[in-house]
Amino acid sequence: MNRRRRFAALTAAAGAAGMAAATALLLAPTASAQGESLWTNPNTQAAEWVAENQGDSRAALIDERIAQTPAGTWFTQYNPSEIQGEVADVVSQAAAEGEAPVMVVYNIPDRDCGGHSGGGAPDHQSYRNWIDQFAAGLSGPAYIIVEPDTLPHNCADPSQRNQSLIHAVQALKAASSQAHVYLDIGNSAWLEPGEAASRLQGAGIQYADGFAINVSNYRTTQEATSYAHQIQNIVGSDKGAVIDTSRNGNGPLDPPNPNDWCDPPGRAIGDYPTTSTGVSGIDAYLWVKLPGEADGCAGSAGQFIPDLAYDMAQAAGDDWPGDVPDDDTTDPDDPTTDPDEPPTGDCTAEIVVVSDWGSGWQGDVHVTAGDTSLNGWTLTWNWGSGQSVSSSWNVDISQSGQTVTASDVGWNGSIASGQSRNAFGFIANGSSATPTVECSA
Repeated sequence: MNRRRRFAALTAAAGAAGMAAATALLLAPTASAQGESLWTNPNTQAAEWVAENQGDSRAALIDERIAQTPAGTWFTQYNPSEIQGEVADVVSQAAAEGEAPVMVVYNIPDRDCGGHSGGGAPDHQSYRNWIDQFAAGLSGPAYIIVEPDTLPHNCADPSQRNQSLIHAVQALKAASSQAHVYLDIGNSAWLEPGEAASRLQGAGIQYADGFAINVSNYRTTQEATSYAHQIQNIVGSDKGAVIDTSRNGNGPLDPPNPNDWCDPPGRAIGDYPTTSTGVSGIDAYLWVKLPGEADGCAGSAGQFIPDLAYDMAQAAGDDWPGDVPDDDTTDPDDPTTDPDEPPTGDCTAEIVVVSDWGSGWQGDVHVTAGDTSLNGWTLTWNWGSGQSVSSSWNVDISQSGQTVTASDVGWNGSIASGQSRNAFGFIANGSSATPTVECSA
């Protein structure tokens, strides 16, 4: 993951600190909060358009803010003989970069109730067989959104639909213990929280990591967060939520009109994708829908429209969280430093403060491999005064006095030479602190 994108993800997470203070006491941090780096697919329509239109005045902004931002890879075709290979290709490319892909399963029969995005498998048994082939190609970490809009719609037989969704979630979870699987439940302007919770429960939320909201929509992150918490109060706070922030930077069209959901004008890209949101109960901000790909009004559903992409990127303003300087601290005028040279020694690590609410705070720990690849790491640091870890995820951690010892849990111990990963996260008591962290292999 290049330094600009990694630093941008941290900036987006830090920008959520104000919301975290308001919500920190509502729900305990979910076990599925990961702090993993997300993969940028180099073969999106936006990336291909940029590569083919270097001389276009819109290309630089679309490239910087959209093509280089991690976003969902959609699987929409009923292709049982090919889907396993397609999935394996995506997860292997992401794994080579030490990152997790965002993947969207979108092939259930009668999807979109025959609307702009209609299609899907010919019947439910065919769909379940297709899902099994999808799962056969899956390995390693991934964030998987299952069937956008299917549960909020009412056109399909709910019994068959729910059986297929349960089958999908169970198959995907069984295929990879590192897969984070979320059932889509529409957006905060569609179903009341109680009805959304009921449909999730009927479709197997108990087998999933949680649910996805705001996919392909424009509701604000603040509104979506409140909606997610209301659903979690019913289905359980152990079920995390992911929010699609790809196009909600300006919120929904106001006043709304029939074009409110279908390529409304004046919208903007939203929060940079991160799996360290700093908000209790919210596992990730993801770009599920790809900015610039039409809803079905500006062009056919899924068609890349450069003007849509450019206008959304520009409307985000100069201070958009992804538009930040490189976090390289080397001096470009010093010939003795090389910004691409990996650090020497086994590894280095640092604590990053994600959010601070006074009496407690959330931290992420980033580990960077030195001149050789890591197959495991152990960290130690000493708190100054009054800090203690109250909960953590993706780490074996202990504290004796003011000394903390932390080690990997297997899957997050492998880091290529010179590469960094957001290795784990924790909640601590007391005021936030960033002591020196010692790292050894």
